[in-house]
Amino acid sequence: MGRSSTAGVTPEYWDEACRHLAKRDRVMKKLIPQFGEARLQSRGDAFTTLARSIVGQQISVKAAQSVWDKFLVAVGGPASRIAPASVLALEVSALRAAGLSARKAEYLTDLARHFEDGAVHVKQWQHMDDEAIIDELVAIRGIGRWTAEMFLIFYLMRPNVLPLDDLGLLKGISTSYFSGEPVSRAEARELGEGWAPFRSVATWYLWRSLDPLPVEV
Repeated sequence: MGRSSTAGVTPEYWDEACRHLAKRDRVMKKLIPQFGEARLQSRGDAFTTLARSIVGQQISVKAAQSVWDKFLVAVGGPASRIAPASVLALEVSALRAAGLSARKAEYLTDLARHFEDGAVHVKQWQHMDDEAIIDELVAIRGIGRWTAEMFLIFYLMRPNVLPLDDLGLLKGISTSYFSGEPVSRAEARELGEGWAPFRSVATWYLWRSLDPLPVEV
């Protein structure tokens, strides 16, 4: 699948996915109409999206925004698009001055190096399967499977991702399907099989069931 870096890109498959899920799943049939015309929307470019995910790790949304704003000033780029070369041109001290920890500064430099050296095949991603892209991304320091799966859903808008390490997904399943009882990854995986080939869409609606505000990057 292809996509551009313009704002507000929405998956073409969304309406088909909603019809499919409503037919197959009694909870989805009730849940989907509650959010009207709301859709997943993707913004930005690949490098900027991943950089922002690294900046936001293990800190509050408010703190992440503050650090991100300082980081943008340091690299001297527009908020929508940061060049990897701009990050590589900075000394670690400049990254630290933007409020980044030493570890996150290293992660961002490694991310930029992977993009600048062509170690990630951005132009080929549309022809690669999900696991192949995840393998490329987790080779970058600071990016684990969960971050890679979020990237697949929110940036590449892949339709069939089931992020079993996501606490929000497990909580949504627990609340909507198991009356609040704890849910194991195995139970979530089994339930998710019924959502294929649109597991990303089902996941998005379960996130929305916990937080009515649109989830976007």
